Amino acid sequence: MKKTSTRLADGRELIYYDLRDDAVRDAVDRRPLERTVTTSEIRHDVLLGDAVAIASHRQGRTYHPPADECPLCPSQGERLSEIPDSSYDVVVFENRFPSLAGDSGRCEVVCFTSDHTASFADLSEEQARLVLDAWTDRTSELSHVPSVEQVFCFENRGAEIGVTLGHPHGQIYAYPFTTPRTALMLRSLAAHKDATGGGNLFDAVLERELAGERVVLEGEHWVAFVPYAAHWPYEVHLYPRRRVPDLLALDEGARSEFPQVYLELLRRFDRIFGEGEPPTPYIAAWHQAPFGQLEEFEGVSRDDFALHLELFTIRRTSGKLKYLAGSESGMSVFINDVPPERAAERLREVASS
Repeated sequence: MKKTSTRLADGRELIYYDLRDDAVRDAVDRRPLERTVTTSEIRHDVLLGDAVAIASHRQGRTYHPPADECPLCPSQGERLSEIPDSSYDVVVFENRFPSLAGDSGRCEVVCFTSDHTASFADLSEEQARLVLDAWTDRTSELSHVPSVEQVFCFENRGAEIGVTLGHPHGQIYAYPFTTPRTALMLRSLAAHKDATGGGNLFDAVLERELAGERVVLEGEHWVAFVPYAAHWPYEVHLYPRRRVPDLLALDEGARSEFPQVYLELLRRFDRIFGEGEPPTPYIAAWHQAPFGQLEEFEGVSRDDFALHLELFTIRRTSGKLKYLAGSESGMSVFINDVPPERAAERLREVASS
């Protein structure tokens, strides 16, 4: 992998990740851009103990442009985009309309391929490995930013999810706090460790799932399963067999096998609802241990946390979506219409031939 860092016309950082070591990235952003002005602010909810990002400048962000005006495609002639070069393998750049900025964190866009019509599932294993390397590199770099406590790499795919740009891409959020979902895991982890005299809850969950009927896919280094209490109609958790706290700690064996396993999962997701159905909308979310201090989670260290990816769709059956209605949105109590065991069975049925 070759990494080349440059700056866009408004001062935002852009980084090319190339498969070839001889790639030259010297194209200049020719757009007459003024420096981005953001109004991101973190407000804490004293009743719930969580945080909300207030980012009014995002109201003006690009919204479903035609393909020939996509800002994530390479620049061609006088059609200038966020990527100054005429081609790329993987690109990461600071979001022009960030939810988090300055002391409130940082938001980055990850373009998986220059092919506007592709999806992550269309990537080769070599390309998917490059994306993994980019995620890892950005996690490393952002972990050294003094205000950053947690790095979150994720992909939103599909208009049903709320994606406003159709080009295959994901995002990275660098939060200045430990996110509420991670804090819940850490509290459960601490309680289990105390109750069992040092046992690890992630290890126990993985052991239970490996012995059950919800395993979807197994490799030498990775295991994918539908969790016992899945929140979403089709939800898969992907764990490395060797517990590590973050992407940085994956060994070469796990890195090498990841593209094969993950691409197979994504391709199965597109076959859940049968031939002729539109691509399955999904969210793919990496859970990594915070880089900040964990004193409030007594007895728990970063090494107790288990890196894992959660992949889920909001589509519950052909043509129907799972909406977060009263119970889910009002009380955070999910109601799942698809039994996890049936979801796992379906995901095994649609394996590649």
